[in-house]
Amino acid sequence: MTVPLPIQGQTAPDFTLPRDGGETITLSALRPGKVVVYFYPKDSTPACTTEAQDFTALADAFAAAGTTVIGISKDSVKRHDSFRGKAGLSVILASDAEGTVCEDWGAWGEKKLYGKAYMGIRRTTFLIDCAGRVAQVWPAVKVAGHAAEVLAAAQAL
Repeated sequence: MTVPLPIQGQTAPDFTLPRDGGETITLSALRPGKVVVYFYPKDSTPACTTEAQDFTALADAFAAAGTTVIGISKDSVKRHDSFRGKAGLSVILASDAEGTVCEDWGAWGEKKLYGKAYMGIRRTTFLIDCAGRVAQVWPAVKVAGHAAEVLAAAQAL
């Protein structure tokens, strides 16, 4: 079953997840800052690596805009740590091994590859405002230019 995506103006579903480096991260604890939450399928795959590196390349600009960037997948913290080191990442990587946050946010659903349907993480990004509400949603993300588009939205918020 696919849960609908949170919509603009709705309070973002809160979460606490283990993150790279062995700490945890709680969305509501980041208020009153803005937050980008992006869901991606798997560490160390070509598109996921490019997306994480694009967000990392703009990390200083996101910080200047008062915005924290969090990438979420079902990969383990150990795998996140390896991915972070290998790809030279500075964005936060959170582990949703059970998939409950992916489901709560509507990022878990049916996908198709070569005509076969399967369940997986759909590449989706959310911009959360200072009050914890969804300010913008990017469903079915195409990686090229995406991080810059999200940065522009964060700067305008």
